[in-house]
Amino acid sequence: MSSETLPSIGEMMAASVPMVRTLNLEFTETTAERAVVRMPDQSDFHNHVGGPHAGAMFTLAESASGAIVMTAFGDQLGRAVPLAVRAEIGYKKLAMGAVAATAELGRPVAEVVAELDAGERPEFPVNVSLTREDGAVTGEMTIVWTLRPNK
Repeated sequence: MSSETLPSIGEMMAASVPMVRTLNLEFTETTAERAVVRMPDQSDFHNHVGGPHAGAMFTLAESASGAIVMTAFGDQLGRAVPLAVRAEIGYKKLAMGAVAATAELGRPVAEVVAELDAGERPEFPVNVSLTREDGAVTGEMTIVWTLRPNK
């Protein structure tokens, strides 16, 4: 199968993660270095001040982190399962309108895979920045992921 016929990370996530479809998330960039996911402005997901609900923003950020994890470690799925371990989010400014989440790995891929090769269960952070369309950072999130070896 050529790479042209493989589904994109965004398509795979939409097919396997119902919240991605629910929030109409758009995967605009997915590489092993960076993932960018956009959530359009949708009144069904507004909070009491008219912006995106905190839960929707959390899901957006977590989805961006999942996209970079799948891109960076998708070749390890035959021997390990990626799982989110914990997350911390800080809401910095009021978000209004569409919001984008930009995720970056906090450790080199090779270092994480080397730990997996050594029989360990590596943990690694993914740092996510949430921004409005005007570029203002509205939130920051760190999700710690692990690659749990298959038994």
